[in-house]
Amino acid sequence: MVRTVLVDDEIAGIRILKDLLSAHCPEVEIIGEADSVSTALEVIPACSPELVLLDISINNENAFDLLNGLNSIDFQIIFITAWDNHAVQAFKYSATDYLLKPVDAADLQKAIKKVVRKSYEKTVIENLKILQENIQTLQLSQQKMAVPTLHGLSFVQLKDIMRLEANGSGTIIYLSNGEQLTTTRIIKEYEELLPGNIFYRIHNAHIVNLNKVQNYQKGRGGYVFMEDGTSIEVAFRRREDFLKRLLK
Repeated sequence: MVRTVLVDDEIAGIRILKDLLSAHCPEVEIIGEADSVSTALEVIPACSPELVLLDISINNENAFDLLNGLNSIDFQIIFITAWDNHAVQAFKYSATDYLLKPVDAADLQKAIKKVVRKSYEKTVIENLKILQENIQTLQLSQQKMAVPTLHGLSFVQLKDIMRLEANGSGTIIYLSNGEQLTTTRIIKEYEELLPGNIFYRIHNAHIVNLNKVQNYQKGRGGYVFMEDGTSIEVAFRRREDFLKRLLK
């Protein structure tokens, strides 16, 4: 089902759209309605639709006032209007389609099918991307790294590294088995060397294995709790990006 929000300043216009969708587009699920820009600015973020059927003239405002007021546009758009002079501007917003009132049922069906097809293509691309990332992560996790110490070289698998901590002109590497390696390389070198989809520098002095993070506690920057029981502060300037990486 395509989760859909209808935006039209005329109640009759919304009712006609609902009747047409109910009769001809069973793949559409209407999850919200709005008859003004201000209402739509509340309804759309709250509903997280996949599709918005959007009238261009909305009282004394227009659809572009609405779109410019949203933080992000992560849904498809079908513009519906009595005027065709906004077509060029509409497609600048990557509209999936553009329908004129009175809406023809056959044209609406075609537009909805286009939405479904684009959603499917997007899902396939996203799934392939996730699969590729998972394969790369698995391959990287099997790799070994040579760690220069005061006594020579130690070879460790990336998946066994819990975290790294800056230690003066060197770095301490903490392993899952509780072992610690003191290396002569600075932490900046490891930040550049280690794969960024597995390891993240949450603080000037700390790099963590994202797969070893047990939980995150809110705060100004927050704290992460690792599988070995260690609590580490997250730098405030790194918090937003860190959480994005953690939730990937």
